[in-house]
Order: sequence, then C-alpha cells, then structure tokens
Amino acid sequence: MTIQPHSSAWPADRVAEARAVIADVAHHSDLLIRLACNVLARYGETPGERADALRLQVVVDARAPVRRAQREDQGRAAR
Repeated sequence: MTIQPHSSAWPADRVAEARAVIADVAHHSDLLIRLACNVLARYGETPGERADALRLQVVVDARAPVRRAQREDQGRAAR
C-alpha cells in the first residue's frame, strides 16, 4: 500500500469532483450524491453553493423511504 502525501490542492480537487457529481446527478448513486453534497456544503466557494448543496441533500434523503417502499413492492410482486 502506498501512502499518498497530503496535497494543499485536496479541497479544490474534491470540490471539483463533487461539482461533477452534482452536475450529472441522474447517473450517480444517492450515496455518492450525499458525499458530494457534504463536500460542497463544507468547502463550496459561495454561501449560495453551500446552501444549494444542503437543499439537495434534503431532497435525496427524503427520497430514501420512497425507494425502499418501491423495492419492497417489487419484491412482493415477484413472489
């Protein structure tokens, strides 16, 4: 295992990756979207970007019960 040295560019790199995930939210898992929201909420450049990330996280978290119910319904239909 190789340990990578800490880079001062770490936050900037993570913010860029988080923005890419959010820009293509339809093609990423809820877990990855939540991680991206956490990064942007903490390291976003503007208060608006940080607030938008928090709002998106609320939306993603609110979808979880709906998706769980859909999976349970599909499981019952398959029986």
